[in-house]
Amino acid sequence: MTTNNQNSTLNCNSSAHISRRNILKAAGLGCASWLTPLSTQLAFSAEKEQKKKRPKSVIMLWLQGAPSQFETFDPHAGTKYGGETKAIKTNLKGVEFSDNMPQSAEIMQDLTLLRGVLSKEGDHERAAYNMKTGYRPDPTLIHPSIGAIVCHELSATGLEIPRHVSILPGPWPGRGGFLGNGHDAFKMYDPKDPLPDLIRQVPEARFAQRRKDLNVLENSFLARRRSDLEKNKTIHLGTVDSAIKMMSSEQIKAFDISKTPKALLDDFGDTPFGRGCLCATQLIETGVRCVEITLTGWDSHVNNHEIQKGRTEILDPAFAALIKLLKEKDQYDDTIVICCGEFGRTPGTNPLGGRDHWPHGFSVALGGGGIRRGLVLGETDPDGSKVTAEDKDAYNVEDIHATIHHALGIDYTLEYNTPVGRPMAISHGKVIDKILDV
Repeated sequence: MTTNNQNSTLNCNSSAHISRRNILKAAGLGCASWLTPLSTQLAFSAEKEQKKKRPKSVIMLWLQGAPSQFETFDPHAGTKYGGETKAIKTNLKGVEFSDNMPQSAEIMQDLTLLRGVLSKEGDHERAAYNMKTGYRPDPTLIHPSIGAIVCHELSATGLEIPRHVSILPGPWPGRGGFLGNGHDAFKMYDPKDPLPDLIRQVPEARFAQRRKDLNVLENSFLARRRSDLEKNKTIHLGTVDSAIKMMSSEQIKAFDISKTPKALLDDFGDTPFGRGCLCATQLIETGVRCVEITLTGWDSHVNNHEIQKGRTEILDPAFAALIKLLKEKDQYDDTIVICCGEFGRTPGTNPLGGRDHWPHGFSVALGGGGIRRGLVLGETDPDGSKVTAEDKDAYNVEDIHATIHHALGIDYTLEYNTPVGRPMAISHGKVIDKILDV
């Protein structure tokens, strides 16, 4: 009971004269809750609880190589920087996408689009680190990726498969960083292929004997390290136990898309990336906390228009189908979806017809639970050359991280004690309140 209600109760129990009007007033403050039917009270409580419900998983569509904002979410058709790309209307009035993204244009009402994202990193590896962790690279430690933090902070009771998964991983998949290798992303490739090494190659009896033999070695190893005896087992043996549990778990079906109807596969584009997005919905439904699906090949220093068009032909159907399927399966409110790359690409083209690296104003699309829908924040100037100087809706990469953690119910100001003895907050960013719906 809140302080106000406690005061109301005290007033109701005081020896002062209580008029009929005072009784009714007190009832309205919660003192006479017995006047309200139980069914109404329960309905109110359920509605209140529903409003408090927060998402519990993250899906990141990682566009490695850096997509051009001009050829995706922020076209400037007809300007000197717009290039060959045309603009099309989305289902949100006044908002246009590149004509390379017709299916994504139909789901804009389910998204928030940030068009003025800023980064201080213009190198692929450093910028990828920045986008995935919310921190710039530091030679003294490795920061955990957003997926590692989500797995560390949000429980996944009963899950027998990895909580953090990277599908079609590039060279920089999500890392556990100073939280430990146990929070690294589990890597898998095209979901049309079964996961390797899940089927025993020897009879059950021989497999059991091998496990006993391994335990002998592990115990011998532990005996020479008294400080580890309290842990009862080595990290290696713990990993083996988890792997064996996964091998025999029914939950590994979440990795299997072989029984998916062809029509649904076609909706996603039936490409490795499209199949990865489809598989992500199954993994999230099973309880996986973070799935990262990588689409490589966006680095367009030459022939920008052709390269970007080829990549969007894969991204567009997969992105749209992912959002639609999450909604159909009632998973959208439980999941935050992020679509981004390292940075954007330059307004002008170079002599080879390419666009170079541009961290000074690019686009990131967000959707799902805790994120407002049908919202566009930030803008680049009429030619798309930079974020407008007066734009108050230009946000740094770390602000996106703080916002996502806050939407998930994670205290982004929480400080970890790192192995180097240095306290490190989950994020140093500021929450973008305008895009939150929690």
